[in-house]
Amino acid sequence: MHFRKVENFDNLEMSYISDFSGAYIARNKNLLNELNLNPLTQFILEKSVFGTPIFKLGSCGNRLLILSGIHGNELPPQIANVKLLNELIKEDLNNTLYFIPFASPKSTMNNERTFNSIDLNRSAHINNSLSNLIIKAILDLKINFVGDFHSTARNANPGFESVFSSKSPTPESFLIANYISRDVGCDVISFDYSGSTYRGAVEDVCNLKGIPAITAEVLCPFANVARGSVERSFAQMKSFLSYFGV
Repeated sequence: MHFRKVENFDNLEMSYISDFSGAYIARNKNLLNELNLNPLTQFILEKSVFGTPIFKLGSCGNRLLILSGIHGNELPPQIANVKLLNELIKEDLNNTLYFIPFASPKSTMNNERTFNSIDLNRSAHINNSLSNLIIKAILDLKINFVGDFHSTARNANPGFESVFSSKSPTPESFLIANYISRDVGCDVISFDYSGSTYRGAVEDVCNLKGIPAITAEVLCPFANVARGSVERSFAQMKSFLSYFGV
């Protein structure tokens, strides 16, 4: 995967996961109304027209991925991811951070859970699915830890603010989840072995490949942005990074 420097934004590099998933995210007014449309945010939106962009800050320490938008109608983490990238772009980082704010721009534009009728959090094990391409990028970039950020509605699964993790084969997944739980105040959902309950989730596929990963959820109606939900997702992301001293 080839990264290139981004003009006008010091320290920022970008590449693409795919070139078939792009869309005009700005057409999703529920999301657009919550974004601070500064030059960096506008740049991210513009690049998302052509596919799934991945952004990089820093070049030392652990390689950490902040992922959101696996389900396009889960808006708070996608907004929080853009906010986090805006906050950290000028920081002197002690780790290498990767950001995928919009895993499936087409799904986000349409406020849809699926991408081309495929649930990306049940297909990361399927060769060349969009979420599988994210897994391949994680492996290619030698990313050490993955935080996958979602939202959940009250009548959905899990239906409450939480962090999913596994105790095996990557026990640090469970440690990260407990750290976030204590730090921001949310439940931990832990499985004895990755993939034993949900087949094809990004988190589980990462853990099965030896890359500790968690899935963090905040409470918010699908396709909407509830008051405080962006801030809660942002806090989960910051806590994930804090675990590694960022």
